[in-house]
Amino acid sequence: MEEQALSGLKVLDLTHFIAGPYCTKLMADLGAEVIKVERTGQGDGARALSPFFGDEPHPEKSGLFFYLNTNKKSITLNLKSETGVRLLKELARDADVVVENFEPRVMPYLGLSYEELKAINPSLVMTSISNFGQTGPYRDYKATGLTIMALGGPMAITGDEDRPLKPGGSQAEYMAGLMGFSATLIALLWREETGLGQHVDLSIMECVSGNLEGATTEYPYLGISRRRLMQRFTYGHPMGLYPCKDGYVIIIPGLGKMDSMAMLLGDPSLVEHELFKSSRLRQQRAKEFDELFLLPYLREHTRREVFEQAQELRMPFGYVMGIDELLEDAHLQARGFFVKAEHPQMGEVTYPGPPFRMGEGPWKAGRSPLLGEHNEEIYRQRLGYTREDLVQLREREII
Repeated sequence: MEEQALSGLKVLDLTHFIAGPYCTKLMADLGAEVIKVERTGQGDGARALSPFFGDEPHPEKSGLFFYLNTNKKSITLNLKSETGVRLLKELARDADVVVENFEPRVMPYLGLSYEELKAINPSLVMTSISNFGQTGPYRDYKATGLTIMALGGPMAITGDEDRPLKPGGSQAEYMAGLMGFSATLIALLWREETGLGQHVDLSIMECVSGNLEGATTEYPYLGISRRRLMQRFTYGHPMGLYPCKDGYVIIIPGLGKMDSMAMLLGDPSLVEHELFKSSRLRQQRAKEFDELFLLPYLREHTRREVFEQAQELRMPFGYVMGIDELLEDAHLQARGFFVKAEHPQMGEVTYPGPPFRMGEGPWKAGRSPLLGEHNEEIYRQRLGYTREDLVQLREREII
């Protein structure tokens, strides 16, 4: 087997739904052995979430679970039992990393706090991903992705002037997963230097707030807070989302590129028009500029035509692409971004590949595990339990 970047790394995955599983998925895809500890009977709650392969609800056919758990090993374990906690501690004894995304009160309540696991394994890195972090007045508050996007700030700069809007999808959770992956690797580098493990405390709210343009640059330095980005009175005109013949395009001429805009519109002499010469006039008479020059051109051209013609003129235009179009996009196909894997229940599955490329220690495609698929391997081969032991553990609903 080809050596990967994280080959040899042993990870205990106590996560569920999106943020934690995305963190550990990145590790597994880069070669780490990730043992996913799932609840007996039900498993990760993501197994019950759509979309389902063939539109057939089934715990082994969730597209979300598949994507977030590729290349992992699944065991079942009841952590609410003393025996389950003891088994988990046995696994933690020679693990490099534990990742969990329970509410902050849960791990100490189970007897699995960092201090307790550190006593077993002093070099252990434990990454805790939670909505608001392990400390602070919000620590034990309930939240969803919508809550975090509101409290964290992104909704304040998204949407129209009179109504905040949540960005599409589970962006907060995926961002936290990526941050958790990075933070865990940094903690492992620290361990390489010092021999010491540590507890990584990651707040999803802080992940989204720390990547918020207004919070990081504008308000602290200028004392201004904008409702949304890419406003024409801030960045100039024309800039933004415009309708064309078959959808929407992003218009961004770039600094000093109104001469290129005139060429795009098919009349280089427009550079002599006062609205092309003066940025201030374009801002003041934005509607007039659009109706005179831009909208007539856009109505006659498709998204792709506008995009390609603008890019030839070195203007950073784009267009709004549907998810179905992404799968067929020539650029993503050329880079092999979408990959395929065989699954026992679903057959061939297509899903997005790695978020980055490495020249050495490559990423690999793979499938998600069936619930409890690796119980025999981990409990018998790793921990030394007999087949009879496992039968008893199942009967007692421990595994």
